[in-house]
Parts: sequence; structure tokens; C-alpha cells
Amino acid sequence: MSEERVAIFIDGSNFYNGLKEVFGKAKIDFSKFAGFLCGDRKLIRIYYYNSPLIRQGNETQYADQQRFFAVLDRIPYLTQRHGKLGIKEITCIYCKKTFSKSIQKGVDSFLVTDLLKMAFNDLYDTAILVSGDDDFACAVEAVKEKGKHVEMAFFELKARGYQLFQTCDKFVCLTKDNLTPFFFG
Repeated sequence: MSEERVAIFIDGSNFYNGLKEVFGKAKIDFSKFAGFLCGDRKLIRIYYYNSPLIRQGNETQYADQQRFFAVLDRIPYLTQRHGKLGIKEITCIYCKKTFSKSIQKGVDSFLVTDLLKMAFNDLYDTAILVSGDDDFACAVEAVKEKGKHVEMAFFELKARGYQLFQTCDKFVCLTKDNLTPFFFG
């Protein structure tokens, strides 16, 4: 019997925002976190997806994020994929004011491409998707049709992520009890 191979795909912004919302902090040890998710299975690779912040006007946050990316670069078997941030103009239908919102571009495409490419090249047996983004449900279906297992690891579900939850084979609920050992400070 062969050893089960696992690849972990982390939707960085989605995970960060979930950590901040649930715990009020987001500094965790990704190596230990990956070990928790993987268990006694064989870790093939960790992929982390995010977009660098725009430096202008966000110097402190930009520097913090760059230090974080540098820490990730030192984690064995972790590969980063970076998209870009764009600005989207949103007009309120009630007050007619226009607001600017930054949005990630390319991040979901990188994640879906890696998830599918690795499945079709038989590079893992189980994918663990750390995200609550329902946009990944169709890609998960394609991976499962290839005979692979897909686990979703995220925080307690409300409305967000329910379609992805239904599509995945297994759900690992990220709670205070199981994440506390991985926080810094």
C-alpha cells in the first residue's frame, strides 16, 4: 500500500481575513499548520496564493507583508504564487457616491490551475484547500472526477463557503482549540 500524498492550497487573503475575523490576529506558523492539516500523510507541497499590497500610501502594511512573504520563502516545500491588486470603482445605488476598492487579480486562476494541473499529472492523492471561497467548487468537482480527494479547511461555516463545503469530501473546521498552538505572540 502506497503512502497518501497531500498538497495544500492556501487562499492567502481569504485565510488571513478569516483569521482576523475569528481570532483578531493572523500570525501563524505555516509549517506547523501544514503539519496539522497533513497529519501522518506525506506532504508533497504547500502553495500559498496572495497579491502584494500596493506600496504607495500603504508603506507600513506593504513592508509588513513583504517581511511575511520573506518568512514564507524559508518554509520547506512552500511555493508562493502572487497575483496583482487592481482598483475597482463602486457606486452606491442609494447615495450615488463612488468608492474605490482594491481587488485581487489572477490569484484564483493560479490556485485553480495548480489544483487541476497537479491532479491531472497525478502529483497528489489528496488536496487540502484552505479557503471559504465558493468559486473553487467547480474545480474541486473536476479534481474529484479524476479520482482525487479534496478536503476543505476553514472556519465555522455560515453562508460563506457552503457550496465549497458540499463539494469537498471532508471538512476540517479551524477552531480556537486546534489553531492556538500555531499562533505567534
